Amino acid sequence: MSGIVYDARRIRAYEGLLALGEYAGKDTEWLNRLWEGLIPDSGLMKEFMYYLDHHTFCDEEKCRGYGLTDLYVWQMDRYNLIRDIGKNTESCNKEAMALNAFYTMLEMKKDPDTYIRRLTAGQGMDQLY
Repeated sequence: MSGIVYDARRIRAYEGLLALGEYAGKDTEWLNRLWEGLIPDSGLMKEFMYYLDHHTFCDEEKCRGYGLTDLYVWQMDRYNLIRDIGKNTESCNKEAMALNAFYTMLEMKKDPDTYIRRLTAGQGMDQLY
């Protein structure tokens, strides 16, 4: 059976994604789209595995200078703006924000100009993306 490569880290990562997704209230379809994006992106997969181990970002993967921490903070700001509370409360699901940051990074790599505009232009009170 030579020639078969078994990478248990990816299985563990997928199991971790499902566990985080359940905790974060994400549906299976959304999680599978995120997973399908992570598989071919070795840099982001490495980041995700690091996140599973440390519950923080190593921030090595960048898109036009923006890393996962930047996207996480952007998600947090949007959450606070939508709820008009000014700060994150206990009801804010940090794991959901982290998963959203990974998903946003995947989308940002496909269309960086759109996301750079969103990150740099700011949002008015009546404008949600």
